[in-house]
Parts: sequence; C-alpha cells; structure tokens
Amino acid sequence: MNQFQYVRATTAKTAIGALVKDPSATFLAGGTNLIDLMKNGVTAPQKLIDINPIPLTEIRKQSNSIYIGALATNTDVADHKLVLQNQPLLSLALNAGASAQLRNVATIGGNMMQRTRCFYFNNPDLPCNKRQPGSGCGALEGYNRMHAIFGASPQCVAVNPSDMSVALAALDATVLISGPKGDRRILFTDFHRLPGDHPEKDNNLMKGELITGIEIPDNAFGKTVHYLKVRDRSSYAFALVSVAAALNIKNNTIKEARLAMGGVAHKPWRLTEAEKALVGKPATEATFKQAAEIAMQGAKGLKYNSFKLKMAPNTIIEALKTASGIA
Repeated sequence: MNQFQYVRATTAKTAIGALVKDPSATFLAGGTNLIDLMKNGVTAPQKLIDINPIPLTEIRKQSNSIYIGALATNTDVADHKLVLQNQPLLSLALNAGASAQLRNVATIGGNMMQRTRCFYFNNPDLPCNKRQPGSGCGALEGYNRMHAIFGASPQCVAVNPSDMSVALAALDATVLISGPKGDRRILFTDFHRLPGDHPEKDNNLMKGELITGIEIPDNAFGKTVHYLKVRDRSSYAFALVSVAAALNIKNNTIKEARLAMGGVAHKPWRLTEAEKALVGKPATEATFKQAAEIAMQGAKGLKYNSFKLKMAPNTIIEALKTASGIA
C-alpha cells in the first residue's frame, strides 16, 4: 500500500475544507470498501480524512419522514425500531448485504459511495474505463456474468453493488449533502449515474461535497414489502439480480407500488413503468407477470449474463408475491 497522510475532522465544515484544499484526499468512514481498493492498487489517495468524529449517527423521526445520519452503521439502521416500524424494506435490504461483521462497521453514506465489484475494475492489470478512462472496458467482450442488462454503454457495463441503495431508490429517499457552496438535497434516484461517456463518475456529488444523511418519506406500505436477492451463495455474495418491492393493498387492489432492481445496472434501477402497471390491479400472479414483462423493456444481455433476462422478471414476480402475501 502506498504511503498516505491521515487526519481527523470533527465537523462537516472542517472535513469539507480539508477536501477542497487537497484534491488527492478522500473521506474515510467505515473503510470497508476503500481500504480494499487501496490494498489492491485501484486507488491511491495521498490523504485520508477520517470523518467518524463528526456527529452524524442520529436516527430520528421527523414530521413526515425518517432522518438517518450518514455515519450511522448498517447494523444500527437495520435494527433500529423506527426503521423496523416505518421502513422495514430498508432493514431487509441492509441485512441482505455483506456479513454481520462488515455491517457493524460500514456506514450508510459509505454504502452509497461504494465502488463496483467488477473484476476488471478491481484488477489494475486489466483494462477498465472506470478505473483508467480511455483504457477500454475489459468486461464488454470479456467475462461479464455479473454485469449490466440495463443502461450500459460501450464504455462500461459494470453494476452498482449496493443492496441498501436498491431499497432507498424504491422508497423515494432524499440525500442530504453539504459542500463548500452550502447545503443541497438530491433525490436518491438522481444520486447515482449511468456510465455514458464518463464511467469513472459513479454519482453526482460535486467537488468537496460530503453526504450528511438521508431522509425517507413516510408511506403506507407497512409490512407489505420484500427484498429478494438472488446470488451464487446464501451469504456474503453480491446480487446477480435483486428486487425491492413495496405495495399498498386495499381489498386486494393495489393502490400504490414501488419497485427497484439491483445487480442489473450502473445505478439502482427504478421500475416506474412497472409500478404504474400495478396500480389499480388485483394483487395476483397474473398482474405481477404483466408488470415484470413491462419492467424488462429495453433489457439487453451480454455473452455471459443473458440468463438475467429470465432471472430478473422471475425475481420481480417472486418479490411481489412475497410482499403481497400470496407466495
């Protein structure tokens, strides 16, 4: 590992100021992804700004939402009574990610910022436009079993690895950000980016900005939710396909629906057209199959991941069946 400087910031203002002064620096929270990238030579920041002393761990109920500080750990959020009572889909998604030991350290803000687990990105000896722009995408014609079927570009076919982010995309969360120009808010669905011509940019954070928290608006989904993750083994594996499903059902009629997929795109993939197709329909398997067909419009398989074209709609159907209680 290359040598680096280590400093601690006790306020958001000092952390942001330190990052603005040194473009080679990066924030350090739980470090569960960053340290691996540094060890593998994927990234080599010259300075780490430890933001853990900043008081951003609070979880609280607000008038019409739940606020979660960016430094709250995945475990603390998943197990918090407010989350379990008001946003159980988030708890399900968090508990599907990584191992218990990692969840004890990983933070909400860090989870949002984690980099892809694409084999080509994580191996500095292989071409990757995300790691080294202009070097090519090794996965495009290489071994691409884990890669995208939506929103990819000739520059990159990597997928976002976060389970938590899939749930937050479905739940209409808002990201709270502080930076040198002040505070701003961004919808979670607008936070991450598709690769386009700049796959090195994972998200829409601006220079010097710090995630301070998220807000999740209240909803009427209750326990009629499910997070289904299909993976190669039952623990500590990234999703081949995952689905976050939330339904508001009255008299067997779907009044409101939220759907998002993971493991299929460079960002959490919100299924808005499929949601619209569910509203006003009975909660039946036939309805769910129709929504799944709509959700797959525009999907395109690669050489080794075309199985996702069948796995994805089947996962949507099963998630909706479980959420609705008809499974």
